[in-house]
Amino acid sequence: MPFIPHTEADVTSMLAAIGVARIEDLFDEIPEELKVHALHGVPPGLSEMDTNRLLKERARMDAVELNFAGAGAYEHHIPAAVWQIVGRGEFYSAYTPYQAEASQGTLQLIYEYQTMMTRLTGMDVSNASLYDGATALAEAVLMAERSRKKGAQRVLVPTSVHPAYRKTLLTIVATQDIEVVEVDCPQGRLELADLEKIAGEFSALVIPQPNFFGVLEEVDALTDWAHARGALAIAVVNPLTLAVLESPGEWGARGADIVCGEGQPLGVPLSSGGPYFGILCCKKELVRNMPGRIVGRTTDLDGRTGYALTLQAREQHIRRAKATSNICTNQGLLVTAATIHMALLGPEGVRRVAAASVANTRTLAQRLLRIPGVRALFPQHAHFHEQAFVLPKPAHEVIEKLAGEHILAGYALGEEYPALGDALLVCVTETKSEADIERFAAAIAAAIA
Repeated sequence: MPFIPHTEADVTSMLAAIGVARIEDLFDEIPEELKVHALHGVPPGLSEMDTNRLLKERARMDAVELNFAGAGAYEHHIPAAVWQIVGRGEFYSAYTPYQAEASQGTLQLIYEYQTMMTRLTGMDVSNASLYDGATALAEAVLMAERSRKKGAQRVLVPTSVHPAYRKTLLTIVATQDIEVVEVDCPQGRLELADLEKIAGEFSALVIPQPNFFGVLEEVDALTDWAHARGALAIAVVNPLTLAVLESPGEWGARGADIVCGEGQPLGVPLSSGGPYFGILCCKKELVRNMPGRIVGRTTDLDGRTGYALTLQAREQHIRRAKATSNICTNQGLLVTAATIHMALLGPEGVRRVAAASVANTRTLAQRLLRIPGVRALFPQHAHFHEQAFVLPKPAHEVIEKLAGEHILAGYALGEEYPALGDALLVCVTETKSEADIERFAAAIAAAIA
């Protein structure tokens, strides 16, 4: 709340009504030695006027950064109406919709989000979201293992998947006796020839689209390859790209089985790294192994539409041993923003954002390749709105140099992929103008001159 409305008289009256003399008496069960009576190093409180002045002074110290970094978190324009609506009390303070009769608005919004996700991905079912893209991948792998009645607990993951996703996956499945086999991608994407070298059974193949390098994978061939060997195909996607790329439900002859990814590009600000939300969709036959919440639509006795939580396969609702996951909530506020964002933009608006991002990436690539010593990494492949370039100087030095000019230059691939050396991964979205691209290119040229 913006202020505390109770006067001293109000507080005294409320304390008298419950039979205590002071507020501290409400906490008398806490041992005295555990109480903190003073905050050391914290200055005295300021008046509202002085606090406002201090915050304005601090705000003037902030600089506006020209952002060409991506690597899993992307800067997109978010219409002002999105978070203005999300900030309304009925959305901003809403909690878990356990009581359907009191939560129809929240449940309807989540149902609409699920509908949008299934249309984007081409899947039958979506849950109400997960924590982020990395945990969504881990949950997708666990879901794939639960869905197989027999066979090796073994999943193939190309190194073209986001490094943080792979680390999270390894952390979560390490105690589940699931073997994660990482497949090298020296050509910048997963090749069938690399997969053919792997012997033995496996339960699932993870396919990123686009991958961490911004490269588009041969998703049709990879999906069919996995299915031909009795394995499931798990798609890791950026949902924004699905406005112009083939949906995972149409990959290959039968489509991907499970789709996961990061929902941040849909109306969620960068926010210094979070909170974000994870998407998870699947085919109908796998729905009973899906973690998290699913909102269903039904009708009441009078034939009116109503919404309720359904298939809640988590430990709060069923026996712990039968729970599909310890995921116990969804990122409701972020899902609200994404739903409103997609509704405001509409299908054509989302397509325009994706198309403009691709076009700007091509423009930047053409400009950077005119700089002596700069060459494209993996030029033989198509890219979406990210592309890597090899520089004649260490990438981290260029990043530090441009940071001094308030430009976020990108991500140094050598940190996670030493074999790629001085490669810099850059990202361009619809937010960049021709002047922004020229300024960035000029700064790169100056940094490596």
